[in-house]
Amino acid sequence: MAKRNARIDDGFTEMFSKEIGFSHPRSVSRRISASEGIVKKLDLYGKLDGHEGCVNAVEFNSTGDILVSGSDDRQIKLWNWLHGSMTLSYPSGHCENVFQTKFIPFTDDMTIITSGADGQVRLGQILENGKVETKRLGRHHGRVYKLAVLPGDPNVFYSCGEDGFVQHFDIRSNSAAMVLYASPFAQGCRRHHSSSRIRLNSIAIDPRNTHYLAVGGSDEYARVFDTRRGQLAPVCRHVLPDAPVNTFCPRHLRETCSVHITGLAYSKAGELLVSYNDEHVYLFEKNMGYGSTPVGVSAEKLQEIGDPQVYTGHRNAQTVKGVSFFGPNDEYVMSGSDCGHIFMWKKKGGKLVRAMVGDRRVVNQLESHPHIPVLASCGIEKSVKLWTPMSSDVLSLPESVEKVMESNKVGREDHSRVTLTPDVIMHVLRLQRRQTSAFTERRYILAENDDSDDGNEAQLISGLVAAGDDESSERECTVS
Repeated sequence: MAKRNARIDDGFTEMFSKEIGFSHPRSVSRRISASEGIVKKLDLYGKLDGHEGCVNAVEFNSTGDILVSGSDDRQIKLWNWLHGSMTLSYPSGHCENVFQTKFIPFTDDMTIITSGADGQVRLGQILENGKVETKRLGRHHGRVYKLAVLPGDPNVFYSCGEDGFVQHFDIRSNSAAMVLYASPFAQGCRRHHSSSRIRLNSIAIDPRNTHYLAVGGSDEYARVFDTRRGQLAPVCRHVLPDAPVNTFCPRHLRETCSVHITGLAYSKAGELLVSYNDEHVYLFEKNMGYGSTPVGVSAEKLQEIGDPQVYTGHRNAQTVKGVSFFGPNDEYVMSGSDCGHIFMWKKKGGKLVRAMVGDRRVVNQLESHPHIPVLASCGIEKSVKLWTPMSSDVLSLPESVEKVMESNKVGREDHSRVTLTPDVIMHVLRLQRRQTSAFTERRYILAENDDSDDGNEAQLISGLVAAGDDESSERECTVS
């Protein structure tokens, strides 16, 4: 009994201190929300059913009463999550899967931006009559997984794409402008990207200095750029890359050519959280960077740089997973996993405190409520799941957690040993040649059938080539 009371943590102590006047009510509320006892009471509150495909994106509005979600079904849905009811559903206008949905602040939750696998960045405007008007604001060549809204600004946001660009949007101008272009470092490995760009998967804005913007993608380095050094210009493929102001990577992953970044998040204190494909999650303080380039860093400099906090146990291989914080002051780190679990660690020390089953297969994204200890999760299943501290018991780690973590570890190690034999390489090359021949044949057939539709034909062929080999695309530098 004594041990159980100890596990409940200091929630009751905080309440007692508040009652006798030792603590301020607001500080008590925040400390209780961050207590391990509250986290260990998180349990499934309910599911939001309505999508017809995998749910890839969820976000609460600023007050926390409405949740927006996006899915492979290309629908955007708004939910009153407390009552489990859908309040609005509309077609996004995307041609492929929706990867990101976000509310624009200070618009009464009437303006929503989205991005997707078709490379589009779109805006949905909810009208007073309940109808929704959507339009395309811009486009990347390749998938767009993440958007970042400038804190406190109802007009400006950024996108990052597999084409290596960071685009700047001002919804008042209805157009996009190039801000940054990320490219590999001179001596970096080129296994996961072409020689001229980094395929970007994630973007985050430092809340303590909103001019600093972090991006991560197809190599091992998280890059932090100063947007004041960028220049707003039409997006063009043939531009010089921008130099970051800082770069981050665990020392043992430098130039290993074996990982890439899928998720980034800034804490309220300006720490940078980085999630790696088939590796771990790491938390970097600002003094742990290599500067503008990690190439040629001296051994003495490496020794001076501290090691980031590491969070282990999950597996991130099958999808592009995000990573995020939980708690009023980001006291916890959380990530989805290929094993279908939600992993939650103490930020300080990296102790695993929860491993909840969140999906039959893969959990992709987790989103914290802005004010109370509630979170939403989504993944391969077609529903959004909601988690609140409603359990009557203090829930500990499941008995099978060691087996789950060991299985994830074995999967990572087995994946790292996979190599391509000469026979496999030749087979891939033969398939590529067949695909190129098929594209060429299709081009001539289209030309014979409809000489008057050259523009559409070129666009179709360009799209086919991009889908088959995005690395070699030399398409025209346009944004619409």
